[in-house]
Amino acid sequence: MLAYLPFFIEGEVVQGFGRGSKDLGCPTANYPRDVAKSLPSDIKPGVYYGWAQVDSNSVYKMVVNIGWCPFYQNKEMSIETHVLHQFDKDFYGSLLKICIVGYLRPEKNFNSLDELIYAIKQDIENAHKELDSDNAMKLKTHSFFTKN
Repeated sequence: MLAYLPFFIEGEVVQGFGRGSKDLGCPTANYPRDVAKSLPSDIKPGVYYGWAQVDSNSVYKMVVNIGWCPFYQNKEMSIETHVLHQFDKDFYGSLLKICIVGYLRPEKNFNSLDELIYAIKQDIENAHKELDSDNAMKLKTHSFFTKN
């Protein structure tokens, strides 16, 4: 977990592994590896929730996995953000800003793809609930999203 929440990250959206949409039905926006490498060394891998903004558009709820995705045995840490909004097209090259508000669960391995998909659906449901709280809602309008 991050002892210093909220935590803010921004960077360009790059193409990831292509598994979010294809395997999981959960498209993700990925940061370049150098953004993941710049995270604090004491960050706890896992699933977090918060707010996301693509370019200078609206701010939406999001869940983000920070870690190695044990099910896929990634060799490098990644930051994979699922924005809880339906977009018309991919937004590679866009500026993605996220505000991490809280921690949902540690990363874990799953016995099957179905178990992983079920956990992701639970994460999304839990994020929706957590982000409806007054404290979380205050961060949706944080100056981080309005400054250039």
